[in-house]
Amino acid sequence: MAARFEGLDFYDVDSLLSEEERMVRDTIREWVEDRVLPIIGDAYVERRFPTELIPEIGELGMLGANLPAEYGCAELNNVCYGLIMQELERGDSGVRSFVSVQGALVMYPIHAFGSEEQRRDWLPGLASGEKIGCFGLTEPDYGSNPAGMITRARETADGWVLNGTKMWITNGSMADVAVVWAQTGEAGDAKGIRGFVVPTDTPGFSARDQKGKLSLLASDTSELVLEDVELPADALMPGTTGIRNPLMCLTQARYGISWGAVGAAMACYHEAVSYAGQRVMFDGVIAGKQIQQVRIADMLTWITQGQLLCLRLGRLKDEGGMTPQQVSLAKRANVDMACDIAREARRLLGANGILAEYASMRHMANLESVYTYEGTHDVHSLILGQAVTGVSAF
Repeated sequence: MAARFEGLDFYDVDSLLSEEERMVRDTIREWVEDRVLPIIGDAYVERRFPTELIPEIGELGMLGANLPAEYGCAELNNVCYGLIMQELERGDSGVRSFVSVQGALVMYPIHAFGSEEQRRDWLPGLASGEKIGCFGLTEPDYGSNPAGMITRARETADGWVLNGTKMWITNGSMADVAVVWAQTGEAGDAKGIRGFVVPTDTPGFSARDQKGKLSLLASDTSELVLEDVELPADALMPGTTGIRNPLMCLTQARYGISWGAVGAAMACYHEAVSYAGQRVMFDGVIAGKQIQQVRIADMLTWITQGQLLCLRLGRLKDEGGMTPQQVSLAKRANVDMACDIAREARRLLGANGILAEYASMRHMANLESVYTYEGTHDVHSLILGQAVTGVSAF
């Protein structure tokens, strides 16, 4: 049991995975160990996304990994996709966010709601990493209530003209294309919200870095500004018919986040166990102290619960039975769990826990953003409350 404990598979979850699922996980795990972990601490301190990794991310098939092979994607099942997110966030939330946004928030809507021409034009380049995408939904005054957005798309004889501002946009400053959501009807009309494929070199489109972040420092986060952005008629994604469509995209992203949070928690757990076995205090390693053993036991328990929750959710998704409310439960539970583990690991590390050479405080800061984005913890609580009681608290 000692080896299984050290490998953090206390309930033998490996036996529930297929050979392909284990192979995908192990491939990405090895890549993260070899390519991400040696550089991510410095990238975080330098406040930069490690763009040098993008070609390798594409080559390994991580971008849109669960989308069809005919568009250059890996066409893996959703458990494989989740395991990729888990292993990437063992490295850093910023790396997982890059892949998650590209796949779930850019490639997924183009595939699900776009025209065949849009799919052929964009998906292969996005799958390879030659093209980068971003997702423009959140606005400065409309986060948890995206239906209230004020970004406007006005139809003209030649196509569309977009005006508005989007906030907290991952990949925004380096994107070649943006999936932008805009109101085409009257203010507050949920059915009037449509999606557009917007090349970022279109006149009137600009992106500027978000300043002052204290979290996700190794991630590109931007504000998008659209000033009389003129688009042809075929920039509209024809399958978009209202606010339901961007919410479907968020469900895809939240699914991956549920797995990613487990990966961040695993990274903190491994660091805590390793450190506790080496750090000597009062004539013995702190792994032999009761208070640290309680911390480690709690971490092990919470992560095991999160692993089983994700695996069941993945199987439901592959069977076609997953609901948005089930994703809300997993995102809410696992991110909250990971926040607690990162904090406890940081505390176990003592003063060393605030140094960039250790991962726990970096994960702790990142997870505070993950706790908020793609639906805040409190909003997911209300979604579950409505699912159980049948009464909306919104």
